[in-house]
Amino acid sequence: MHTPVTIIGAGLGGLTLARVLHVHGIPVTVYEAEASPSARAQGGLLDIHDYNGQLALKAAGLMDEFHPIVLEGRQALRVLDRDGTVLFDQADDGTGGRPEVQRGDLRQVLLDSLPAGTVRWGHKVSGTRALGEGRHEVTFTDGGTVVTSLLVGADGAWSRVRPLLSTAIPEYIGKSVVETYLFDAGTRHPAAAKAVGGGMLIAPSPGREIFAHREKDDTLHAYVGLSKPQDWFAAIDFADPATATARIAREFDGWAPELTALIIDSDVAPVLRPLYALPPAHRWDRVPGVTLLGDAAHLAAPNGEGANLAMLDGAELGKALAAHPDDIETALTAYEQAMFDRSVETVTDEMPGIDSADNTAHGLINMFTAKGK
Repeated sequence: MHTPVTIIGAGLGGLTLARVLHVHGIPVTVYEAEASPSARAQGGLLDIHDYNGQLALKAAGLMDEFHPIVLEGRQALRVLDRDGTVLFDQADDGTGGRPEVQRGDLRQVLLDSLPAGTVRWGHKVSGTRALGEGRHEVTFTDGGTVVTSLLVGADGAWSRVRPLLSTAIPEYIGKSVVETYLFDAGTRHPAAAKAVGGGMLIAPSPGREIFAHREKDDTLHAYVGLSKPQDWFAAIDFADPATATARIAREFDGWAPELTALIIDSDVAPVLRPLYALPPAHRWDRVPGVTLLGDAAHLAAPNGEGANLAMLDGAELGKALAAHPDDIETALTAYEQAMFDRSVETVTDEMPGIDSADNTAHGLINMFTAKGK
């Protein structure tokens, strides 16, 4: 295949696609809005599943590079009731299929696997338009443009490529999370560190929940979820960290202090993350010369699968293009049909919603038991 592929977005999905294309000798350029690989923090832990994310890494020929970045012991899982009672405590015995890695470390593995210059940093897209016969023009905020015969939108929730295919716009799901970090947890925050344990903590309750991970360097990274409208959060002054933290913590009055410490004792200002999703069965009619992957195609409420699906999308698209080097449309049609089916199957296998009466520690354990975890 000699048609160069233009990818918008250097996230995990776009980079996986670029790597698989490179393995197959297909020319590719990735345009990324961020100024450099270190322009911003790359998020927390990801569990990379053996049935999707790891399959993508195998297709990319990167399993040997993946194993050294795995954080041993982080597959441990604890479920606590709101009073701090530990109701489920599963150790990481090394046999699980979802090893944990830092998102930034995984992204760096992918970046290091690509030839220098593959990613063009500092290219923020302002718009895209069809030119006919499968060709598209991408315009950047600096006034530059690029014309391509094969355009892939790997540019996330607010994709600038998606309007070429769909009028769908992500909608607020009625829930936001507030991120906090506790550093040197074993010595500075021992009660919270003990509650979290060696891996992941889940403390669910209807309308509110706390998730936390033990990351590298004895850091606790918490995601405090609340089912509230956006205007409720807008009334909180997040520019005043102490006030914002106290307001969020009030929603957890009566919870065990080792759990609320994950909010109150944050060593950084709390960060608000409103959550959005595309329609569960989002799809589009085939448009020559363009497609989407990852959140640009199937943004969903957090369910542990987003990064894995984006990577698998990238790998499967790359393999399809390599399998049909003289027929791009056949490749895109096959890829999209499988991707549509895969994303719908994943959405139907979600955990209970935050407002569900089953969103309790006991309800979660019952779900684990039913699934044989």
